[in-house]
This record gives sequence, structure tokens and C-alpha cells, in this order.
Amino acid sequence: MDFFAQQARVRGSSRRLVALFVLAVVAIVTAIDAVVWFTMGHHPAPGEPASSNLPLLFASSLAVLAGIGFSSLFRIMSLSGGGKAVAESVGGVPVPVDTRDPQLRQLRNVIEEVAIASGVPVPDIYLMADEPGINAFAAGYSPSDAAVCVTQGCLDNLSRDELQGVVAHEFSHVLNGDMRLNIRLMGLLFGILVLSVVGRQVIWFGGGRSNRRDGGGGQVWMIGLALIVVGYIGYFFGRLIQAAVARSRESLADASAVQFTRQTDGIAGALKKIAILSEGSELQAVRKHEVAHMLFGESEPFNALFATHPPLLERIRALEPGFREEELARLAASMQQAAAAPPAATTTPKPGGPSGMPGMAMPPVLPAVLAGAAAAAGSPTAAAGFQRAAAVHQSMPAALSEAVKQPESALAVMLALALSLQAELQPAQRRIVADAFGDDVQQVVQTMVGEVEALPPIARLPLVAMAFPVLKQLSDGRQQTLLDTLDALVKVDGRVDLNEYCLARLLRLQLQEARQPRRTPIDGLKKLPACRDSVILVCTVVAAAGCSDEASARRAWLLAMQNAFPGEAIEWTPPPAAWQAPFERALDDLDGLMPMAKELVIQSLARAIDADGMVSVEEAELLRVICASLHCPVPA
Repeated sequence: MDFFAQQARVRGSSRRLVALFVLAVVAIVTAIDAVVWFTMGHHPAPGEPASSNLPLLFASSLAVLAGIGFSSLFRIMSLSGGGKAVAESVGGVPVPVDTRDPQLRQLRNVIEEVAIASGVPVPDIYLMADEPGINAFAAGYSPSDAAVCVTQGCLDNLSRDELQGVVAHEFSHVLNGDMRLNIRLMGLLFGILVLSVVGRQVIWFGGGRSNRRDGGGGQVWMIGLALIVVGYIGYFFGRLIQAAVARSRESLADASAVQFTRQTDGIAGALKKIAILSEGSELQAVRKHEVAHMLFGESEPFNALFATHPPLLERIRALEPGFREEELARLAASMQQAAAAPPAATTTPKPGGPSGMPGMAMPPVLPAVLAGAAAAAGSPTAAAGFQRAAAVHQSMPAALSEAVKQPESALAVMLALALSLQAELQPAQRRIVADAFGDDVQQVVQTMVGEVEALPPIARLPLVAMAFPVLKQLSDGRQQTLLDTLDALVKVDGRVDLNEYCLARLLRLQLQEARQPRRTPIDGLKKLPACRDSVILVCTVVAAAGCSDEASARRAWLLAMQNAFPGEAIEWTPPPAAWQAPFERALDDLDGLMPMAKELVIQSLARAIDADGMVSVEEAELLRVICASLHCPVPA
């Protein structure tokens, strides 16, 4: 199973969510209308003319629908800040980019490496410091505004491999489009459950006053009982919706973590520790029910009806088919012995250099059937993708790694990345930087030029990914000035270098989405023939970028066309000299494709790139930018 099939599943989950939500609303409206009719409706005595209750019931239904609708809208709007807003709503605190705490530093390193490997910007990182249970979640509208939040229990109880497995599980939600659905679900559940909250308050205060006044009137008692029933209807349907939407996606996320890390021990070990430790994965946060469908594990003791995850043993056996429950007791005993033994000195081996072809794009987190992922885990080169990401992470000069931890110095690094190596262009570029940001920033940029020149080419965009969390902290005006300056630097010589274009396009796309996360495009509905010209142009640009002569570019382009439009006779046309503007319009057009059509486009581009049997850094960067523009992961 791949990313695009999972996108179709998410769309199916959205339809199921809407159906269950409508069913819940109908049940609540019906229950309240029945109470209103019984307590306030006209019930004529024998011989008395009947009077219609329809206006009363219509007003009651309208009031309930308005209450649910406005409550849901209010909650969704309160989460318009994306992943950051969700993490802070459950007590998460930001993990500083420059933290020196060993546990937090390890957490940041793991998340940064997973982000590099998956081709997405590093998310905001949050910690629930008062939660001893092992749990985590990812939230946001898109990878550009995502936040990953873990509990203190993860840091205290998990090894690095286990933490890596949990983080990979959460990143699968980032890439598979689950996060936007999760935020919508939070809003809809709030709309359903808010009536029960109001009902409890009315019972508490109204019932108390009635008891003091007349010993508890029957009418107040009846209304109170009705509100309790309606409250439980809302609670029942709300929890049922969470369970229905979340369970299948959690199983897929477990498989994705294995596919990504290429080993089952990490995530399986984390699940076993949840089963062994008394805290398990439980949370103490007041709003834990709102995020129950996002979490790595259950937020409270397992309940088969309302469980948002498959049972723990079922999840473990899916990862390790031969696992038996008795093994948990042995593991618990070994953990106790390890805790009692004096700590042994350990060394962390450095990962080897990047394997495979130079410039090969980092593999993404792609959902896979577990059997295939487990088989891959046993191969000699299984962990190569993640090792490449770790190697790229470690290859970055220390000065640049430190610089991207602060907003202003990260801004200077981005400008230094856009500077040309041609001496005759540098004076004009220095003037552009000085005019935009002042002489002080221009001088800082110049001091970083040497470090940027020493940066391995394959590490350019990963460095941008690492800088992204602090670049988002810049004011909107300063972000826009940065983007405008990058465009000016790129065009200073009248032509656009491919590497410079990729840098400017990627930053502009991700910063704009981070500023307005709710406006991030959702899955389109267009089919491939509707975007035929855009597909042809994008494939033409990619083929020309990866080949040194037109004949080779034409052969690569033909391979892409045969994959995208088999049997059609399409004439090759070299890309125009001013290709950037039509190329960007084509990318925006392709972003409106339905998921399976996007898959065909990415497969076609991969055919063109692989036509000569090698993948250059330029091709890898261009493909990464195209995939970011289409909101899908880089192909493995």
C-alpha cells in the first residue's frame, strides 16, 4: 500500500466521519425535540381543538443545530494555528532548538533526522513534561505547520531506536494527510459534546435552585433526566466516531514506521513497554479525550467499544507474528535487572556515509503492507535510507548547524545559500542584501559564505528543513522580505540556476503555508487528462535538467510520456528559456489532481530521472520541490 492509496482511505474516512456526525446530530436533535414536545408542547384535552407543535419543534431543532454548528466552528477556528495550537491545548511546551538537555537533544536529533529522510520541514517539537505515560501525537493542517508532541514518559523509558519508531509512526500521519482530518474531528466532537457540558451545568445549577425553592419540581427533574440522556447520546456518538476513524489509520501508521526505519524492534519495543509499565500510555491532561484519536497509544484504560487503537497485543503481533504474552513478564524482569545494575558506559557509533548513488533523494515515509516492510527490514541495505539521512545530518558544518537555531542567523544562512559562486555577480548580490536588510546583515551573510561553500550539495535542502522552525518565528513582514530578496538574488544575472530556484520555491511554499495553515490545499478532484499540458511541461523541465544534451533529454521525456499517457503521440518541445513562471503555474495546476493521478505524475517523473541510471543532486532537489508543491512524499 502506498501514500496515494492511503490518501484515498483518508478521503473514505472523511466520508465516514461526515455520515457518523450527521447521525449523531440527528439523534441529538430528535431526543431534544421529544423532550421539548413532551414538556412544552400542546397536548389538547378531550374535546379541545388540536394545535400544531411544528413551529415549536422547528425552533427547537434550529436552536440545537445552530448550537452544534457554531460550537464546532468555534473549536476549529480556535485551532487555526495548526499543530502548535493543538499541542499547547493539552499542556505541551516547546522544546528549544538550542536545548542542552541530553534527553531533549536526542529527541530533536531523532525528529530532525526523520524530517530529512522524509523530505519535509522539521516540525515544531513539544513536550508534555508532566505525563509519565508513553505517548505522542502529530497535529497540524500540513507538514509546514505540523507539531510533534511527546510525553516525558517517552524520554524516560524508551531507547533511541524505540523513540525513533514512535516518531516515525507520527511522521506517517504527517505525510498521509491524517492531521487535517484529525483537527476537523476535534471540532466536530466539540460541537457534539458541548451540549452535554451545557446540560450538566443546567442540571447542577437549575436543579439546585429548584430543590431549594420547591423541593425539586417534577418538570425540572424531567428536563434534567432528558439532558443527561442527550449528554450520553453525544458522548456515545463522539467516542464512536473517534474509534471508527482512528483504528485502521493507527495500524497503517505502525506499518509505515517499520517501512521507514526498516526494523520492527523500535516500535515493537515501545509497545511492549507500554504493556509492561504501570503508567502505560495513559494521559492526565484535562483535554485528553479531544486528542485521543491522534495519539500513539490509548489515553485511558482500554475499552473495546471506544478504543481508538487496536489492542496492544494485536499491534505487537502484527509486528512480531511469533510474539507470546508470556514474553512480557520476562521483559519486565530484565528491565528491573537493568534498572538495578550500575549504568554502563556506552558510545554512540557514527552512521556510515551515504550509501547508494551520490545525490540520491532521501526515501520518504510510505505506508506499506507489513509483510513487505518486515521483509525489507532483513535485507543488508534495509537501513540505508535512514543512515543516509543521519549521515547528511552529521555532515553539516557545526557553524551552520548552530546558526539555523536562531531566527536572524538562520535568515542569514538562507541568503548565503542563494549567493552565486561567480565573483562578477557577488557585488550586485551584496547590494541587494544590504538594501533589504542593512549592512549588518549583509556582513553576517558574507561571513557564512565559506561555510556554505563547504556544505555538501545534498545537504542544502535538509539544512533549509532544519532552519524552518525558527524561520517561522520571524515576523510576517520579515519573512516576505526574505522571500522577495531570495527572488532578487536568484534573478540577478537574468537567468535562474536550478539549485537557487529550488531553494526559493521551497521556502516560499512552506512559509506561506505555515502563515495560513487552514488555507493549505486539500486533495483535488481533477483527473490527469485535465492537466495534460501541465504534465508535459513539468516532465520536459525535469528531463532537460537531468541531461546534458537535447537527445538524452528527449529520450528521458518520452519514457515519462509513455508512463503518463501510454499510446499517445506527443511531440517533444524543449523547455522555454523563461521556464520558471509557466513551471510554477503547472505545479499549481497539478496540485489540484486527485491522489491517484498525482501518483502517476510522480511515477512518470521518476522514469525520466532514472533514464540515465543515476540521480544527480539537482534532479533530487527538483523532485523534492515538485513533491512538496503537490503535497505528496518523494518516491522511494
